[in-house]
Amino acid sequence: MAPPRSFLWSRRIFLTLLSAFVLLPVYVMASSSLKPLQDVSGKFRWLPSGLTVRPYLDIWETVPLAHYFVNSLIVAGAATVCSVVIAVFAAYAVSRYRFRGKRLFTVTVLSTQMFPGILFLLPLFLLFVNIGNATGVALFGSRGGLILTYLTFSLPFSVWMLIGYFESVPRELDEAALVDGCGPLRALLRVVVPAAVPGIVAVAVYAFMTAWGEVLFASVMTDETTRTLAVGLQGYSTQNDVYWNQIMAASLVVSVPVVAGFLLLQRYLVAGLTAGAVK
Repeated sequence: MAPPRSFLWSRRIFLTLLSAFVLLPVYVMASSSLKPLQDVSGKFRWLPSGLTVRPYLDIWETVPLAHYFVNSLIVAGAATVCSVVIAVFAAYAVSRYRFRGKRLFTVTVLSTQMFPGILFLLPLFLLFVNIGNATGVALFGSRGGLILTYLTFSLPFSVWMLIGYFESVPRELDEAALVDGCGPLRALLRVVVPAAVPGIVAVAVYAFMTAWGEVLFASVMTDETTRTLAVGLQGYSTQNDVYWNQIMAASLVVSVPVVAGFLLLQRYLVAGLTAGAVK
């Protein structure tokens, strides 16, 4: 039975209003990035008095945005690769083998997501400083320390998510690979991993987005040479003025890698987020 016409129209109106509510901030950001500074810092104008691409040229000179971009790319990429590699092996071991403390390990991994990240800021800061003083290994103010920090955020969820996904992969695939002469490692890499590509992609996207847009830990754990994009946006605000048009332009530039990656991997991401919960 087809739904009544009034219901269809009410749904269309609701979706239209919801879309307008979601797209309005995007329009304000995009339009402000094309306005002269006086059109943004003064009374807000919905329609700019004149369009200019100058903010997109100035963002690279006002602050070293390219350097911050490289830092973010290195930190987010390394954190993503480490998180995916460790999570794949850990999740495979939990899903395929029986060992003492298996249930406790799974619960502990999941329980770490219950605590807000700010609780770990001071302990990690003191830990990195003391390690640097004791061993000479500079973790505070370095990319390596920031990578380890983001790894502590993304790894527990990545392991927990891949455990559920690997458990949905039939064990007969592993057994068939073992019969064909593959060891456990080759069975994982040649059979299980190709079957779990959507779940691995979902974990990779989550880890990358966690590291790419994080502000709190990046503002504390970095210095001028290791500063990331999320913190570098503060450089457009000075004591006397705030370059709002450049902030909007830089925000759009920062969002491009994440949006492009999401659009390219959307099919795998949706499959990975849903398939692990079917079992």
